[in-house]
Amino acid sequence: MKCARTANCLLASRQPSCLWRRDIFCFKDREVPIDIQIANASFNRWEDVYRLLMENFAYMAERIDPPSSLLAMSVEDIAAKARDEKLLLAMDGPQVVGCAFLRFDPASAYIGKVAVDASRRGRGITRRLFALAEKLARERGLDAIELQTRIELTENHAAFAKLGFDIVGETAHEGFDRPTSITMRRSLAAETTA
Repeated sequence: MKCARTANCLLASRQPSCLWRRDIFCFKDREVPIDIQIANASFNRWEDVYRLLMENFAYMAERIDPPSSLLAMSVEDIAAKARDEKLLLAMDGPQVVGCAFLRFDPASAYIGKVAVDASRRGRGITRRLFALAEKLARERGLDAIELQTRIELTENHAAFAKLGFDIVGETAHEGFDRPTSITMRRSLAAETTA
């Protein structure tokens, strides 16, 4: 069954009332874009951000050593982190469906705690969060974005490589004599701005 609103949109059998075309969810009578934004001072959905992060990082628990620093964080810690860094959000109306934290260092921007709701993956939300991070880094005159991912999470290495990141180093957490994380970097200097 074709959607009357968009020619390229097919009703998905797993979600009969909605379908997807790029970054727009099409409901039978309306289109609802996923809004990518910076959390403003009035943002107060900290429990939603915390839940999204915990759900997204849960699969790592049995795979990484040491455990993620997220496990030691509370809802209040997430709110405090957002005061010190930029919280990038993907919003579907009032629902938080994606997030990332962006910190500005002297030579580059650092993006971390990236999460997208499982039901929304594969729809370009991560790419759009990273595009906003790139825009903000460029506005600050920074020439790169960096991130770290655990050595064991090879699927994350591949996903970030698809976003233009290259492995530039390895680090070990305190008390470990082997690499536990890799640092990935995306250079912005050679890219032209539109």
